[in-house]
Amino acid sequence: MEAFSYVRATDAAGAVGVGDAKFIAGGTTLLDLMKLDVERPAKLVDINRIGLDTIERLPDGRLKIGALVRNSDLAHHEVVKAEYAVLSEALLQGASAQLRNMATTGGNLLQRTRCMYFRNTAMACNKRAPGTGCSAIEGDNRSLAIFGTSKDCIATNPSDMNVALTALEAVVTIQGKDGSREVKIGDFFLLPGTTPHVETVVAPGELITHVTLPAARKGSKQVYLKLRDRASYEFALASAAVVAEVEGGKISYLRVALGGVGTKPWRSHEAEAALLHHAAESAAFHRAAAMAVRDARPQSENGFKVELTKRCIAHALKLATVNV
Repeated sequence: MEAFSYVRATDAAGAVGVGDAKFIAGGTTLLDLMKLDVERPAKLVDINRIGLDTIERLPDGRLKIGALVRNSDLAHHEVVKAEYAVLSEALLQGASAQLRNMATTGGNLLQRTRCMYFRNTAMACNKRAPGTGCSAIEGDNRSLAIFGTSKDCIATNPSDMNVALTALEAVVTIQGKDGSREVKIGDFFLLPGTTPHVETVVAPGELITHVTLPAARKGSKQVYLKLRDRASYEFALASAAVVAEVEGGKISYLRVALGGVGTKPWRSHEAEAALLHHAAESAAFHRAAAMAVRDARPQSENGFKVELTKRCIAHALKLATVNV
């Protein structure tokens, strides 16, 4: 780990005014990457004392989640458990209890990939060092993406929380020196293309201040299904976040997002379109799942993810529409 300077901010404006620096809150990803020499910030800005750690209901029914709300607090919040169950489930299936006690909402949105080549400075990685190549394409890619890949990067977004936020159509508020802006979650993450090192729309020096969820859909049932190699402290091979409403035996509202398979949290518009206004039945779920993986581009070792994703989607849809 290289030497760095440390600044403790007291408010959001002061934090973004520091300039070229990395923000640190829980540090559950950043400190790991600094130890590995992947991240080399010259300056760290501690944002733990700037507020932004509350969850509040807005007058119009939306839920505002501060960027410094810890994952464990968010997962166990009574409103989140009751009205945004898919988010609570996703958080509780991610990491360990100790990490959830430290990790923050804003930090989770900016979580870096778990690709082994990104974390190994002896290997070529366009995400870590642009222009050096992607070792994963011809290497160990069993856990990597089948959606949204490019010739320069096939790394997955590792977050469970981000998949749930995608299904819930969250909005992210970002503050910079010139003020704040709101970004829909679907526009927040960027595909790798030829610039895989640019992962989100957050510019250097900008700070995520909060996330806003739309008013809860009272008639919906929500499910987060995560498939992984082991049940404890493991990243998804495939996951599905589903928010569904059924009226008269037919699906009247549906949002499907996938994790573990995309270079960003992957919204499955194909599955949604295939099922909307159709009967909530097993055959329809399997047809929708097949539509969802039509454009998958598996690599040499992760072709199994195509079938795994289909089964994950179909089962999550069944769980989300039973007795609705």
